[in-house]
Amino acid sequence: MSATVEAHGVVLAPEEGRSFWQPVPANGYAAVKLSPETWSGPFSMGVQVVAPHSYIRMHTHDRHDEAIFVWRGSGRAVVAGAEHRMEPGTTIGLPRDVEHSFINDSDAELCLVWVMAPHGLADFFAAIGRPRLAGEPAPAPFPRPADVAAIEARTVFKIKPG
Repeated sequence: MSATVEAHGVVLAPEEGRSFWQPVPANGYAAVKLSPETWSGPFSMGVQVVAPHSYIRMHTHDRHDEAIFVWRGSGRAVVAGAEHRMEPGTTIGLPRDVEHSFINDSDAELCLVWVMAPHGLADFFAAIGRPRLAGEPAPAPFPRPADVAAIEARTVFKIKPG
């Protein structure tokens, strides 16, 4: 990894950083670029690639603020009950407790850049995913871990009662 930390900044090549295949319903993968492992900044940042005809299910963050930037592909965002088309260049700001979901309704990958403060999303991706190596083919869709609710509660998600 060519990451240079602290006073000299951090520079990661396209395939550097931890990367994880994601379970259903998102499928695809998440690549962590900035996290406490690579820098001391107040937020984490990475990319998530949502497979065609897959989605990131409805959720909220009660302790985190999130920003999403669409850099490739298209789909729909549902934010606080309102549906919005997403295309390259779409930017979404998500303060704490705003319910949201992202749906890839196309035949191509939906590629998102995410920024979250404070840290924690990288831990979630690592806990529910499987390690991914650059260039390897996507695995067959696989289920979320049985303890996903506990993983969500200890990382970045607000768990609804009941």
